[in-house]
Amino acid sequence: QVQFVESGGGLVQPGGSLRLSCAASGNIFSIYAMGWYRQTPGKQRELVATITNGGSTIYPDAVKGRFTISRDNAKNTLYLQMNSLKPEDTAVYYCNKNGLLQFAWGQGTQVTVSS
Repeated sequence: QVQFVESGGGLVQPGGSLRLSCAASGNIFSIYAMGWYRQTPGKQRELVATITNGGSTIYPDAVKGRFTISRDNAKNTLYLQMNSLKPEDTAVYYCNKNGLLQFAWGQGTQVTVSS
């Protein structure tokens, strides 16, 4: 029922910035906590940012101070501003509900950080 389309990824040098977008096919961001996730080959999908339906944000130490999650409920769009990017940030980035029963995963958007 709910679909996600991630965009905004690309190739960037270390220290650079990218802004990712996640368009949802429903007005869900005011209802659920949402998150940005990333995955590299052979590794488990990793939660890198959370925003609650009340607007609180949570980040793991790996990205804290560099990534900022935000949302536009009227546009059904979730954003991830990524600054001071590092090679270890290279991954496919996805958005989804942050909870027990998640929606289907989208295609994701590739972020490659390389010099």
